[in-house]
Amino acid sequence: MTAIDTARLKHMFDAIAVAIEADKDRLCQLDGVIGDADHGIAMALGFGAVRDSLEPLDLAAIEPTALLNTAAKSFLNAVGASSGPLYATAFMRAAAAVKGKAALEDADVIALFQAMAQGIKDRGKAEIGEKTMIDAWQPAAEAAAAAHATGKSLAESLDAAFAAAERGAEATKDMVAVKGRSSRLGERSLGHIDPGAASAVTVIAAMKNSLD
Repeated sequence: MTAIDTARLKHMFDAIAVAIEADKDRLCQLDGVIGDADHGIAMALGFGAVRDSLEPLDLAAIEPTALLNTAAKSFLNAVGASSGPLYATAFMRAAAAVKGKAALEDADVIALFQAMAQGIKDRGKAEIGEKTMIDAWQPAAEAAAAAHATGKSLAESLDAAFAAAERGAEATKDMVAVKGRSSRLGERSLGHIDPGAASAVTVIAAMKNSLD
């Protein structure tokens, strides 16, 4: 496949912004059960700000790292909720993972994806099974890396990531929240999908659809 340049990465962020905006109400409903009912709004604000901040850039003059760092800064400035620092860290880690690259080969995209997941995990100090977005992001990153390691194409690797993210988000129904506001509910958080994991699936789907 053709290497992914800065323009394709901008297209990816545009696609995420559209997908999150379309999913905003559902995400707020999920968050209304175990949180403050604002997760969809926060995510839409964040990715809308990213889209707006990337629009005036001269894409021919900057490398992916600069674009990703711009995305990190704009997301953090727009979102005060917990997802702000998490996704900002994800984009900064992704920027570092592809530093010096003018365009990204398949392996670089997988590295970017893994860096995002690890950044979210480190910043949130979360582990699998704690009913957070990492329950979707970590399995997705592991599935993408595993598929790529066996010679799968980028499209196939991202398909694997998306499927793993969906399974991970669905599994949060059977978990008791131990992080964030939903942890106050204890056992009452059982039976509900974590909104952060749900939005992670939406983000990963948009990444998949725009990059493969």
